[in-house]
Order: sequence, then C-alpha cells, then structure tokens
Amino acid sequence: MAVRDVEVQFTREFRGVLDTGQTKAAVGMDPGELAPYDMLFAALASCLYATFLDIVNKKKIDFVSAKLTVTGEKRDAVPATLKMVNVKYEIIGSDNEKGLMRSAELAAKYCSVYQTISHVADMSWELSYTK
Repeated sequence: MAVRDVEVQFTREFRGVLDTGQTKAAVGMDPGELAPYDMLFAALASCLYATFLDIVNKKKIDFVSAKLTVTGEKRDAVPATLKMVNVKYEIIGSDNEKGLMRSAELAAKYCSVYQTISHVADMSWELSYTK
C-alpha cells in the first residue's frame, strides 16, 4: 500500500473535520459527528469487507448485499483499550454457507485492521445469510 495520510483539524473543543483529500466528515461527540470508535469500527468493517469481497470474487460466490455490524466493549482500566470486538456479517442473496463461512474466516486472517485490533482485544465474528 502506498503511503497515505489524513488530516483532522480541530477547534479548541472536541470538534473537527476529517479530510482524506477525497471526502470530509465531521468529527466529535455530538449527533451527526463521528466519534473515535465510530471511525475505528468503520475502518474495521471496511477493511474486513474489502478482504471478504476479494475472496468471494475469487471463489465466484455470488450474493446481492452485505451488512456488517461491529460491536465492541472497552476495558475499565486506563488506558481503556478494547476488551472485545464482534463483527456480524449479514449476507443477502446467497445460500453457499460453506463458501461464505470460509471466506469470512480468511478475511479475518488477512484483514490488517482486524489483525491489528486483535493484539489488544478478543476478536470474534459471526455470519448469517438468506437466499
């Protein structure tokens, strides 16, 4: 991967604008703003799905859509690192259970964000599908 950077410009309060060079998003703790763990969980879901998609495409497994829901819990200790993270895949338009499960397993193995977070948190995933 080429070197990438993002810029987040903050006010004195915790209000910011994330600028990737391609898009911008509001950062903060108010409604309509992305909080730090929102961005971390979105990065995890995005990386995991991109990896999953590469695998299912190579395996020629067809489906219509997917939804990934990331749930996490922080430790009470300081620093409050993640204790556990679960990713729930919901796949629509496929009944290839074996292929989907193997693809999700490989995605967890090869997704760099999943592997990075796994150094501090217990990671798990689950998959459901409907035809």
